[in-house]
Formats: sequence, C-alpha cells, structure tokens
Amino acid sequence: MAASDSPYLSLLPHPDTPNEAVRRLAVHAELMSPQSLRLAYLLEADPEQIRIPPPVADDGRADRLWTHTCFEAFVGAEDSPQYLELNFSPSTQWAAYRFESYRQGMEPALLGPAPRLALRRGQKQLELQAEVSLSGASHWLDPGGKVAHRSRLRLALSAVVEDRQGRLSYWALRHPPGRPDFHHPDTFSVSLEIPRKRIP
Repeated sequence: MAASDSPYLSLLPHPDTPNEAVRRLAVHAELMSPQSLRLAYLLEADPEQIRIPPPVADDGRADRLWTHTCFEAFVGAEDSPQYLELNFSPSTQWAAYRFESYRQGMEPALLGPAPRLALRRGQKQLELQAEVSLSGASHWLDPGGKVAHRSRLRLALSAVVEDRQGRLSYWALRHPPGRPDFHHPDTFSVSLEIPRKRIP
C-alpha cells in the first residue's frame, strides 16, 4: 500500500530520543468492521543507520517486541478506561495485551484469528500492514460480537525505532510531557467511527 493511496498520519519523535536516520514514519488506521482493524505503517529511513528485525520462522506471538524496531497501536472505547496494546514487528511476530486502565491490570489479550501481517521492504523504505480481529478480546463488544452501545473507538498510534548502536527512538502522533509514554491518555488522539457494516 503506497502512502498516496490513503491519508497517512505522521508520527513525531519524542524530543529526548531523536533519530536523524528516519526521514518519515507514518501510519494509517481504518476500521473495516466493528471487529476488524487495519493498520498500515510506512517507515522511510537510511538502512545503514537503523536495525530492522529479520523475518523469523516462528512468526506468532512474542513478548518484548518493543525492545527493537516495532510498530504499535493502542485501542479503546471512547467511554471506557480499558484498552488493548498491539505490537507488530518487521520480523512478522506480534503481541497483544489488555489493560483495565492506564498501565493497570495487564494481561495477554485473546484475539480472534491471529493478526495477518504483510511486509514489503525496499532499499530505503519498509511498509507493514496488519489486519487485526478484535472480536476475541474487545471489551467494547458484547459476547455476540456486536457493537455494545458505542459508536467510536479511540486510538494511540506509535512506533519504536532502533539504531545501529542499539539506541531506541520513540515515535507517536502526540507525546505527553515527560519521558516517552505510549500508554498515557493524552496519546489517544485518533477517533474512529465504528461501522455498522463491513466495508467492501
């Protein structure tokens, strides 16, 4: 998916963790149905200056993906403190966690089918697309998988980029004051209307 095909949102580096090797880091988020979220990340950078995890044979769930280059999304209902944390590595590994409130009650999230990740690499560009089923873990849906009196989701979109020296830079649409914190309520700056029918 090329950047011109849809409205990508640019991520900004945290002021304490700049990375001049990154020319552009952007993301597009779209709800395909009440239970299906599509995310597309675009990273343009000097490949000699950053570390990208290589593909692995075991491309399933894995923890601590954020200790290396990783794309992230935090998803919650507009009227609930609960949220999901989603991690996607260029290795095609992924992780999903559920929180009851800000950094509280963390546990693995039970998604429906595993996220479908598609990766495309160019000489100076990397694109990762993730399609995530929210039906197994989403607390804004009732047990039957239907929208439970809610019309919008709130998202925080972010990424971690590792350089060749192992230093991490933290990227987000919005950074709260202080140290990098992707979980902070102020980072949930995207609002998506929950569609009633699947988008063709």
